[in-house]
Amino acid sequence: MSTITTKDGVEIFYKDWGSGQPIVFSHGWPLSADDWDAQMLFFLQHGYRVIAHDRRGHGRSSQTADGHDMDHYAADLAALTTHLDLKDAIHVGHSTGGGEVAHYLARHGESRAARAALISAVPPLMLKTAINPLGLPKEVFDGLQAQLAANRSQFYRDLPTGPFYGFNRPGVKSSEATIENWWRQGMMGGAKAHYDGIVAFSQTDFTEDLKKITIPVLVMHSEDDQIVPYVAAGPLSAKLLKNGTLKTYKDFPHGMITTQAETINADLLAFLKS
Repeated sequence: MSTITTKDGVEIFYKDWGSGQPIVFSHGWPLSADDWDAQMLFFLQHGYRVIAHDRRGHGRSSQTADGHDMDHYAADLAALTTHLDLKDAIHVGHSTGGGEVAHYLARHGESRAARAALISAVPPLMLKTAINPLGLPKEVFDGLQAQLAANRSQFYRDLPTGPFYGFNRPGVKSSEATIENWWRQGMMGGAKAHYDGIVAFSQTDFTEDLKKITIPVLVMHSEDDQIVPYVAAGPLSAKLLKNGTLKTYKDFPHGMITTQAETINADLLAFLKS
């Protein structure tokens, strides 16, 4: 397996396929680089070099007890881009990975980056606060942690069965293979990383990060996202970015990179070539 070791001794697993301009994919919680299969194969066939890593505590990376916060996630991504000596890279983040990408670009600079895309992403802030009234109450995230602690396997079975892929919507056909693949990826990772990660993705305020980013960024979000509500995410992020473009979908789910991969891939490719 291909891995790098961070300054604090954590092994980060990554895939690196092909040649050409690099696209670096940052996955959502609590999944792994495997969640990008449909995108990596597509963009590899279109002449890009595709790279995806398992976030610390997720997938095949070290199940460390510490460092499950956006500062460490961004630093790990920076370590990977430096190790691979990436230049003119395109960074694509889904859900929590979108926060990772925004935090990386803001904290570690854009010298190695050309463009970015935030898909169903958690920025600018998921948590409801006095200055973010459209966010979700803290009790929602406390509930997620409680379900994880009580029975992680069952929790990871229920989430993709319902809201993550929109299989709870009338007329939407469920996919058992997709549900099982979500469960498989989740259970590969560590319970501590996933427990702490809920705080990381819900309570980190990316407002100032987004304001610092100057490269072109495509923000892709669905109005029917049941995990990261549209009203507190996509449109607000696009406004905060200096060079942001918002692409809105009407009835796609949070996990649209899987269920609507053909559309998402085509729209992302069009942005990269624009």
